[in-house]
Amino acid sequence: MDRLEKLCVEKGLRMTEPRRIIARVLSVADDHPDAEELHRRANSLDASISLATVYRTVKLFEDAGIIQAHDFRDGRARYEEVPEEHHDHLINVKTGAVVEFHSDEIEKLQEEIARKLGFKLVDHRLELYGIPVKDGE
Repeated sequence: MDRLEKLCVEKGLRMTEPRRIIARVLSVADDHPDAEELHRRANSLDASISLATVYRTVKLFEDAGIIQAHDFRDGRARYEEVPEEHHDHLINVKTGAVVEFHSDEIEKLQEEIARKLGFKLVDHRLELYGIPVKDGE
């Protein structure tokens, strides 16, 4: 049983075979797939899994706090497991590729900005959008 499937069981979700497969697909994903891509991957393992099942399952997992959806401005929700450690995202606007990163400097700066404005930071998401730079540009 993978991490995501264990989290589902711990949260009391009934784990049908399609849900197990979708959980496994999400657990091994090294990208941020959308529902259609999740369907393609899950369907390659079990042809009876419908796109509607994928949509219902990601909604269930998201509501349970097991996965999170991102809107990277490409018109589709993209999914990842709720990370154990915070990270931010850099999105390649040409290809849609997503790079995860963590910066202690950025984290400190966000805390400082919130404090200067009279707030205690309780959560945040940082998404940077860019295009690859060729050497020398």
